[in-house]
Amino acid sequence: MIEQAILVRDQTALEQLIARFNTFEQARFYIEHAGGNFQPYIDAHLAFKRSLDFVIRTLEPSLKYQVLFREFLPNFIFAPNQIVLALGRDGLVANVAKYVNGIPIIGINPDPGSIDGKLCRFEPEELPVMLKRIFKGAFNLQEISMAEAVLNDGQRLLAFNDLFVGPVSHTSARYELSFGDKQEVQSSSGIIISTGVGASGWLSSIYNMAQGVNQLTGNERDIHPLPMQWDSKELVFVVREPFQSKSTFTSLIGGKITAQKTLTISSNMPAGGCIFSDGIEKDFLQFNAGAKAEISVAKEKAFLVDK
Repeated sequence: MIEQAILVRDQTALEQLIARFNTFEQARFYIEHAGGNFQPYIDAHLAFKRSLDFVIRTLEPSLKYQVLFREFLPNFIFAPNQIVLALGRDGLVANVAKYVNGIPIIGINPDPGSIDGKLCRFEPEELPVMLKRIFKGAFNLQEISMAEAVLNDGQRLLAFNDLFVGPVSHTSARYELSFGDKQEVQSSSGIIISTGVGASGWLSSIYNMAQGVNQLTGNERDIHPLPMQWDSKELVFVVREPFQSKSTFTSLIGGKITAQKTLTISSNMPAGGCIFSDGIEKDFLQFNAGAKAEISVAKEKAFLVDK
């Protein structure tokens, strides 16, 4: 039985500006004084507020609810009798999924006119019907596989879309890869490890770059992304910009991680190494010399309420 809804939201860009400059008028002055247009911030905020108010009005008569800001996710304890509503962009769903321990997530798009919403599939007006289906147990779930990085000191990080292993700043990452029966010392701009749901994100940009380089060198053969389903039991890793030298090599630049074949990365970076997930640099593990990470498919799954 579902007894409570946890409504997770981000601060709007306008709310963030007001927090930065203390007042609405000071925020407006700063943007307009710099030559920017302040009106889009207002419009986006009002659109979000209308959606937020509608969702709350829908929840109030039928279900206890709590509004939770995104930054408090790591410290919030979720319970099995809850359902989670993520009101925002797709990145909010990705962040929420890592903390809810498999509780179903309803992704709600607060502004369908300007936000694509591949994960936030529901418009606010669809929520009343969706809640009735949920109370009856007549709803579908999309299972989504996640990735994990586990350090040799026991620290662990989950990823909904992808993991990045590399330097904090724009310097070279130095490490040793171990994959299957291959080991290689490398220097690169980092490693991307993608889940099935993340394959259309950061990983796709690497394919685009490879296709462009292919054409630049006169090779017209198309490069096709590896097909991946959202519930895939595999991950794909790709080394970004590997550098060939007397001591670093480039023969191991990608592969499929499975239950039988994990990826091990040993850091050779004295300082400034990190592993972060889903493009959120604050959600990270330090990864400096002496640290070793094992990358694998996580045992946890995310479950997204489907139409």
